[in-house]
Amino acid sequence: MRTLAGAVAIAAAAAVICSAHAGWWPNVVLAIGTIAVALILWRFGRGLTVAGVVIVAGLCQVPGLTHAPITSTDAYRYVWDGRVQLAGHSPYARVPLDDSLAQLRDPILFPGLSPTEKSGVTRQTPQNPVDDPRTRINRPLVPTIYPPVAQAYFTVVALFTPWSAGTLGLQIAAALVAIALTWLLAVQNPRWAALWGWSPIVALEAGNAAHVDVLAALLITAAVITAARRPKLAAVLLGAAGSVKLLPLLLLPAFRTRRPLVALSTFIASYVPHVLAVGTLVLGFLPGYLNQEGFEDGSSRSAILALLLPPEARQLVAAILALTLAGFAFYRTKHDPLVVTCCWLYGAALLIATPTYPWYGLPLIALAALAHRPEWIAVPIASYLAYASFGHDTRQGLSYLAAAVIVVSAITIRRRSVAESGLTDARSPANTGGRDQTHRPGDLGRTR
Repeated sequence: MRTLAGAVAIAAAAAVICSAHAGWWPNVVLAIGTIAVALILWRFGRGLTVAGVVIVAGLCQVPGLTHAPITSTDAYRYVWDGRVQLAGHSPYARVPLDDSLAQLRDPILFPGLSPTEKSGVTRQTPQNPVDDPRTRINRPLVPTIYPPVAQAYFTVVALFTPWSAGTLGLQIAAALVAIALTWLLAVQNPRWAALWGWSPIVALEAGNAAHVDVLAALLITAAVITAARRPKLAAVLLGAAGSVKLLPLLLLPAFRTRRPLVALSTFIASYVPHVLAVGTLVLGFLPGYLNQEGFEDGSSRSAILALLLPPEARQLVAAILALTLAGFAFYRTKHDPLVVTCCWLYGAALLIATPTYPWYGLPLIALAALAHRPEWIAVPIASYLAYASFGHDTRQGLSYLAAAVIVVSAITIRRRSVAESGLTDARSPANTGGRDQTHRPGDLGRTR
């Protein structure tokens, strides 16, 4: 049965990649595949080994490597940022279509613009966050938004990737990061690690789309696992995760007793070399991105609140909810396992902001696996339905609302079950510094 479970996971990954590539009901196939894998693990996941889970996770990544990125063009920007830095320039200071960087163009990134052709763009050209048919890089008239640790990652991958490989180097790197995270989780508990490593979502967004969020997920997970024994290292890892993608900084309230100042210092320190090089340009297109994506005025965010409130009101309510949850996490982190607090805090943040980019949920999948809280997988699934419904606020809101109902229902049922049994929730191994050894043959029959 364990072999069958692995085969189902690999088939689900392949089906999701093929349906996404062909445009055949991709979000429906992904939702069904993700739920099917979770159910298979729930029914037949006992007895999985670390090696078995990691091997199947690696095989799940293979289908995505056979196609160019499907869900977004972000990987082309990653390739460009790494290439620009290797050439001694800053992606925070120059835009992809800048003619001064023409020598870095190739037919993969710039199918409609050769190195000898003029784009007409210089440093003085006004920034405009629109796409250009001459390049596969999104928003080629604005600088990058990605933080320094992400930039370091892009540069290292670019160093070992020939231009002719396009995004393949980053796809392989993301797949390897996903597999490494599977191993890290499997050392804690193989069965729950498969919830991450065998997920069709991870296969789509790591091995195929190469989204840098998978690196953030690895760093967050490592931070939570090491927090009990090495709090300073955990804080450094969290700060590094925030310098990959800003969202992990939302977990700072949960790290209140685990040196959050070290995490913030790590995040700030990562920017110092870039600030010295380009000054305030280090912000890149981040302010413009926040405005364009509706984070500043709430116009296209908080889809659940949008079902009832106008933009100006839901922006205020969203801020109040976020502060309230941060305060509650700050309080509960002394009473609850760190991983559980991080899981619901990250998931709640996504439910409040309701981003339409589903890969933002990759760290939540890892946290859900580590915290043994599978209900939170409903949030990333909902984000795909919202992504497909972009521009239809009601459908986006209903998708996320359904996920919120699933999460709240599962939490309520779990608490009632614990209360009726007279027991308390077992503390997660990630918070004690111990490891779950019950899967090892030598532990069979022991009372722990």
